[in-house]
Amino acid sequence: MPVNPQILGKLEHSQKALETPPLEHPTPPAKLPSRNPTRSFWINSSPDANPLAGKGSQGPLPSEADVCIIGAGITGVGVAYHLIELLNNASLSVTRPLRIVILEARDFCSGATGRNGGHLTPAAFLEFAQRQALFDTGEAIKSYKLEQHTASLLVKIIEENGWASDIDFVEGGHINLLFSEKEARNAHKDFDMARQAQLNLDGVEWLSKEEVEEEYGAPYPGFREPGRNVWPLKLVTKLYQHAQAHAGQYASLSLHTRTPVTAVMHETADNSSTYTVVTNRSNISCSRVVHATNAYASYLLPFLAGPNGIIPTRGQVMATRASVGADQIKIPSWSGNEGFAYWFPRPVKHDTEKPLIIIGGGREAVAPNYELYVDDDSETHSLVGKALREFLPSVFEGKYDPDSEPEMEWTGIMGYTRMGDPFVGPVANLLVANPDGDLHKKQYIAAGYAGHGMPRAFGCAEVIAQMIHAEISDKEWKEPDWLPQRYLTWNRRVE
Repeated sequence: MPVNPQILGKLEHSQKALETPPLEHPTPPAKLPSRNPTRSFWINSSPDANPLAGKGSQGPLPSEADVCIIGAGITGVGVAYHLIELLNNASLSVTRPLRIVILEARDFCSGATGRNGGHLTPAAFLEFAQRQALFDTGEAIKSYKLEQHTASLLVKIIEENGWASDIDFVEGGHINLLFSEKEARNAHKDFDMARQAQLNLDGVEWLSKEEVEEEYGAPYPGFREPGRNVWPLKLVTKLYQHAQAHAGQYASLSLHTRTPVTAVMHETADNSSTYTVVTNRSNISCSRVVHATNAYASYLLPFLAGPNGIIPTRGQVMATRASVGADQIKIPSWSGNEGFAYWFPRPVKHDTEKPLIIIGGGREAVAPNYELYVDDDSETHSLVGKALREFLPSVFEGKYDPDSEPEMEWTGIMGYTRMGDPFVGPVANLLVANPDGDLHKKQYIAAGYAGHGMPRAFGCAEVIAQMIHAEISDKEWKEPDWLPQRYLTWNRRVE
């Protein structure tokens, strides 16, 4: 694929502008996911929360596959979902179904997707001024178009299939609180520049301090934007079950959990373009490999370790009970403290019930490292936990008990990148030394969502599925008009 020199040059500038903390030593690749992760509300709060937890973990693995997807979160399952939809819609003449295999190191959807804050809120305009300055207006707009496309597509799928009640889907909007005058000025600047650029700002509403305090009890101004909340694990479970049910004539789909991939080796004996995918159980000969491992990508792709690649970053979340009923808490989701805190109330059965609040963030308590380069989700950080416990009582006086303990507290590993955007596309194009070589030919990646994966990952998975489908069909891949060019791997060389 042709490199866009204008984008590539601006990316180099942006990487200098968004520096991560300096490293004293070379960064080792990520490890495999922890064997004993903390207990997440989404995964562990009820015995039936994860019906696919151990699916495919027993018995023989397939010896061959056409597409091996590593990772069973929203990206990995999303690639399978979109690829099956594309195959069914194209009605290709095939000699046999395309064999798609998903491999997961731990239980189904037990990585970042099963450990996040439960938000499905596309960014409306924040950071527009910075993106416009670093790239150009069109590229800045695409940052938001991709998120709007991803969220809208997921909502459409949820509604068409009647999944809303099954996944606790709530469309309550999202409120951003602005704690300082500087934060408010920057937000208004982003909004004004986005409006001048004709970005779609439907549903954005500014709220004065008095309006927020009267309605919700927080003495800060802010703005409301479209937003939803879901039980992320249940959503991905539904997506997998739908994909498997619709595999039909053109594809077969199997899932194998508790099957960590330890290596991907290029088979060269017969000059083939296939890979040996090595697992703890047996090996699979596979024509194409998709890396949907996000923070753990550098375990199998060591050149992605370090500040120019994908940085494992630990996020912390807890479930805590409000002191008042749902009639006072209401239903919006929230963010504040410059994005370092995000929270929402779980649905309740009646207004007098005291809602359970899912709140994440608190990494500012461990500045300047912010839990960067931490890939262990088997423990929580006490200082981050303290920040999370103190946050809501300090913002909403009288609505949260400062002495109460959370009902559950857990961590998950996010995949950050220096510029805050994911890598999407063929793996080979990431390598300056061998951009078109055979070593990583027909390997793909969608990873590095920088803590903002729910409104981006499913759309990025769609791009990977389109690329694979184009290759299978012997057609040229066409870039979607909502995809930022800087996401594409041929514009994101890391060596």
